[in-house]
Order: sequence, then structure tokens, then C-alpha cells
Amino acid sequence: MDALYTAVATATHGREGRAVSSDGRLDLQLAIPAEMGGSGQGTNPEQLFAAGYSACFASALGLVGRQAKVDVSEAAVTAEVGIGKQGEGFALAVTLRVELPDTVDEATGRKLVEQAHQVCPYSNATRGNIPVELVVE
Repeated sequence: MDALYTAVATATHGREGRAVSSDGRLDLQLAIPAEMGGSGQGTNPEQLFAAGYSACFASALGLVGRQAKVDVSEAAVTAEVGIGKQGEGFALAVTLRVELPDTVDEATGRKLVEQAHQVCPYSNATRGNIPVELVVE
């Protein structure tokens, strides 16, 4: 693959530190979620992953929608990223909730969401690695 763009970010002190992008546009205090025993007073990696995946999937949906000549510009994608124990380590699971405009019928919407799942780089990176559930609303 020839990269069209490469994002660079550095994290210090793990889940209790900071994450900063090389251009300084992203500069976040990190914290362990309260549900995992932390303070919850900062962003966590699962939120960052959810934000990136939902934005990327929405773009992929827009692409396949334009190709099919179906207006999905008002669609909303919500990514739910769960983390839990798996053996000695941890694992992730994702649910993508896609809210389509009322003008898109259910069958067409489901087809476009499935096509977006084949196009989206996050979907391609996670396929076979973590479970991803697609919910069309």
C-alpha cells in the first residue's frame, strides 16, 4: 500500500497520560474510565477508536451511497467500542449503529451499510480480529 496520508501521534504514561498528534491539533488528557476503576476525567483509547471508526464508516457510506446514487448525506454512524477481559489480556468488540435518512428504504440501506463495511479501512483492519456488529436503524 502506498500511503496517501500518515497520521502520527504519541502517547505518554499510557491510559493515565496524554496523547498528542505530531501537528498539535490533537492534544488530549487520557484517563481510565470510571467503569474500569479510573477517574474517568479524560478521554480513553476506546473513545478515540469509536470516534475514528464512526467518522471513517460514515465517509465510506457516503462513497457507496454516491456510487449507487442514493443520498445518505444525513446518515449518522455511532460506534460503540467495548473492552473486556479475554484470557490474560483484553479484547475489543464493536457495534456500529447506522441511522439512515427516512428516504432510504430498509433493503437499500442494509445493502449500502454492508458495502460500506467492505470499503471502510477500519472495517478492513478489524475484520477477523474483533467482532463488529452492524445495526441499521
